[in-house]
Amino acid sequence: MSEPVTGDYITNPGANPHDLSARLRAECPVHRIDYPVGASAYVVVDYKTNQEAFNDPRLSKQLENAPAWFRERTLSNSPVVAASMVLSDPPEHTRLRRLVSRSFLPRRLKRLRPVVQGITDDLIDAFPGSGEIDLLTDFSYPLPLTTICVLFGVPESDRALFKYWGTYLSGSPGDTDPGRAAKRREVNDEVTEYLGAVLADRRAHRDQLREDLFSDLVRAADEDDMFTDEELVSTMIQLILAGHKTTATLIGNGTVALLRHPEQLALLRSRPELVSSAVEEFLRYEGSVDRGSLRVAAQDMELGGVHIPKESFVHLSISAANRDPSVFVDPDRLDITRSPNQHFAFGHGPHFCAGSPLARLEANIAFETLLRRLPSFELAVPFEELPWIADSSIGRGVEAVPLRYEKRLPR
Repeated sequence: MSEPVTGDYITNPGANPHDLSARLRAECPVHRIDYPVGASAYVVVDYKTNQEAFNDPRLSKQLENAPAWFRERTLSNSPVVAASMVLSDPPEHTRLRRLVSRSFLPRRLKRLRPVVQGITDDLIDAFPGSGEIDLLTDFSYPLPLTTICVLFGVPESDRALFKYWGTYLSGSPGDTDPGRAAKRREVNDEVTEYLGAVLADRRAHRDQLREDLFSDLVRAADEDDMFTDEELVSTMIQLILAGHKTTATLIGNGTVALLRHPEQLALLRSRPELVSSAVEEFLRYEGSVDRGSLRVAAQDMELGGVHIPKESFVHLSISAANRDPSVFVDPDRLDITRSPNQHFAFGHGPHFCAGSPLARLEANIAFETLLRRLPSFELAVPFEELPWIADSSIGRGVEAVPLRYEKRLPR
């Protein structure tokens, strides 16, 4: 058997992991990989096998099916994450997802659209009239973070806390680094205490429950009487923290993709009605989620013709599947008119991302407004100097996007 793929394929993919993905895909759809280091682990790199794997009940997300060392480390570092639907299988996942799905009903998103538009314009109003900005710091991060905090009713004075907490809680739950693990536990306890206090306050003032997502989740949980307080707090954390980082990276990655393909940028400026199609292509071409979240083999199994032993980690490479030439014509070309575009950026099957409607809404408004209010912009550094990082347990994106522009138009 060939040597396993190095863990760098996941932990340090750099600006272009796609060439290696293509070579791996040409050899075999499934490869051994040395991540987590020393564990039995495999990575799936083609579209067809990923599609099958997303729907395969033998690939479990429950900690009970993971190796003992990973289970113990996750429960020690991040007990609140361990209680979330991200680490559950049906029927538990189905039950917990009911609570999350209420957060993104079409009528709520319709009411949210002018709020997102206002936040977007406010952020651009704060740009200098001309000069330079870092798109991530000045726009991409605060937009989804502010939106989700407004949605939940988080006071403005507390919003910086959620960005800080998200930096640590979005990392790998089985992180072996002692310093990061200790910090993760510290943050876990801080956010649990904060949200527990919010939960207690809302319940103590039932007659004054507000029209925000915190209150709605309390109502839903208490009316159904089928969610524990731990599950309720875990759901709140998942929605707040997971809901902003990937969207922020999507806006950054998409902007860089447009600047690397000036003909596509010009097309989108001339035809702004293509923005929804463009966002789907950004999600496929250079999405912010590199692979699916935790999956382990609940039994000995075969996947893509490869034997997978029980308790093996199985990484579903979304970025590799989204460049599979058997599904996408000329997959390494950015095409904002691409159709069909059945990418896996939000996963597939029962664990399809429940927050995808909000992410799409934010990204559409972000690109529409940026392109309208900044008639032209360019990178302030050469493309090769952009730092790319794997910034969470499953994410990948640019760490900074310094932009230079000559004019900012009014809202």
